[in-house]
Amino acid sequence: MDMNQAAMLYRVLGEDVRLRLLRVLAQERLNVTELTAVLGLAQSGVSRHLGLLKEAGLVAEEPAGGFTYYRLDTAAMEGALAGLWAHLRAQFADAASAQARADDARLHEVLRLRRENFDTHGTDGGQLVPGRSWAAWARALGHLLPPLDVADLGCGDGHLTVEAARWARRVYAVDRSAVVLRRARALARKHGVSNIVWKRGEIERVPLPDQSVDVVLLSQALHHAAAPDRALAEAVRVLRANGRALLLDLRPHDQRWVKDRLGDQWLGFSDDALASLMQRAGLSDIRLQIGARKAGGSFTVTIASGVKGRPHAASRRGGTRVRTSR
Repeated sequence: MDMNQAAMLYRVLGEDVRLRLLRVLAQERLNVTELTAVLGLAQSGVSRHLGLLKEAGLVAEEPAGGFTYYRLDTAAMEGALAGLWAHLRAQFADAASAQARADDARLHEVLRLRRENFDTHGTDGGQLVPGRSWAAWARALGHLLPPLDVADLGCGDGHLTVEAARWARRVYAVDRSAVVLRRARALARKHGVSNIVWKRGEIERVPLPDQSVDVVLLSQALHHAAAPDRALAEAVRVLRANGRALLLDLRPHDQRWVKDRLGDQWLGFSDDALASLMQRAGLSDIRLQIGARKAGGSFTVTIASGVKGRPHAASRRGGTRVRTSR
């Protein structure tokens, strides 16, 4: 490597974003969309930095499945750049900054979503299972349910709303963001779903009458609420007698970046805290279960459910029943 090459290489490495890119790509090959999610940068910026790293011989492109993936150029790292890469790898291994931990947490989530992509074939121990789909199983379970009126509070982009609409009689989808609701409506039109009523509003002040639905869904919504107790009270208010509330939310975590980037108000809820909130809102027969977690990941999802109505006789003697399973 001559002096000009060395100077160019050190200029490329003199930018923290490019070092973050190399650190992430040392763990997994990723496409631009995935890298954008991990780094929290605009796609144009990620593409520019990748171009510079590729020009410097540090990163290579690799087409697969209709995408272009980026990976470390292992041939270069084992050749002229072996010494430099050994030094960088040691630095990456010692990285303990909040930024590095946040990048790792987002990388885990990106890889989890990649594995759970409903559009891909499933595998079982390396064996191809054509047509395997968790989405199909979710829809199949809907065949076991009677026609129900459902409220999806904090519906977001509408993916869960559309799935619920496949088995529900009617779904009321509530979100505070007009922009998000437009995207959700577009998704419903794309899938030919017409039994959804869209309403703009806060989950702490749900724009529905008392006792108007059989099921309330709060999926990854409660940790966005300024007042989770009020949000749950509203969920119970709109439930009919013996109606059910179903929650998916995060367990406690230390990823504070979600507050600035995603607008989270709370860093998850413990089982005891979530059960207490549900009890005070008027739910009984509360069940809590781990819904999703990944070894080494920062986020674990809890599934919680409860019934609006009188507790069972056995429960009344000792307070509201709470069942926890793993």
